Amino acid sequence: MIAKTLQDMFRRYRRPGDIVFATMFFVFSLFLLSQLGSETQVVKRTKWFAQPALWPTVAIWGMVVFSGLHLLSSFLSPRFPGRLREITFWLKSLEYVVYFLIYVVAVPWLGYLPSTMLFAALLTVRLGFRLPGAFCIALVFGAVVAIVFRALLQVNIPAGRVYEYLPDGLRAFALTYL
Repeated sequence: MIAKTLQDMFRRYRRPGDIVFATMFFVFSLFLLSQLGSETQVVKRTKWFAQPALWPTVAIWGMVVFSGLHLLSSFLSPRFPGRLREITFWLKSLEYVVYFLIYVVAVPWLGYLPSTMLFAALLTVRLGFRLPGAFCIALVFGAVVAIVFRALLQVNIPAGRVYEYLPDGLRAFALTYL
């Protein structure tokens, strides 16, 4: 009776791409397990509960066991159509990773303020906001974020190479606050 109820529940909430996710997570867990010996250490003459490697080991073994159980349940569950459609949906999010990497590369060249404003504006356009008001809000948001991080919080972000072409007084200000 309980097994039938659980089976019905899993069948109802099963996603088509679940087996792909379970496989990827299990492989990642095994990779972390393989790195455990080189990334953590066991200190001699230290109690077992004070070992630096104790909690990472417990956590990674938990990941391996539970991702293995997830993978096993994915293999035993009935198949539903639409796996490729769901995986394609997951991969679409990588587009924003590419945008962020472009932003990270642009900051040393253009500077933090122009790059942040440009990034905010381009994301606004990409998300489908075409009204001038939304575009202005994105530009103001980018400027405020850059000024707060750089001037108020004094986060050390490398200045852009484009600042070298500014006049002397403006260059010193841009290098310090923008």
